[in-house]
Amino acid sequence: MKSLQLATENDAAKLLPLVAAFHNEMGFATTQEQQTAAIAPLLDGSPHGAIWLVGPRNSPVGYITITFGWSLEFGGMDAFVDELYIRPAVRKRGMGSEALSAIAKALGDGGVRALHLEVDRDDEDTQRFYSRARFARRDKYVLMSKEL
Repeated sequence: MKSLQLATENDAAKLLPLVAAFHNEMGFATTQEQQTAAIAPLLDGSPHGAIWLVGPRNSPVGYITITFGWSLEFGGMDAFVDELYIRPAVRKRGMGSEALSAIAKALGDGGVRALHLEVDRDDEDTQRFYSRARFARRDKYVLMSKEL
């Protein structure tokens, strides 16, 4: 996908308004300082994850954040779609699907064994979007978190 670029430190000013919009839409209580601190290592080449801009680099319409882990169950490196955001005005044009497909292919080609994500259990539209991208519910499991 030619409209998917790995974000760098030079893209922070374009990325931060998108992150703020997503966090606002999702009801996340994060500040601009927290958002800046969260994306900075990923823009600086952290091995823990990366962010890709969706759309033209000079005027992106969204982003996708991938973080990495290790899974004994899946036999190696796995990844998590931490955030995927497309501006509301340009949704339903296939850009999110195209970005997700391109990322999944690149990660698979790079040796990642599984790609995970979480979605609001009441958000049926988003669940259908991810189902079309071949993500499947793992009904036996519940994602649990502990904030530290």
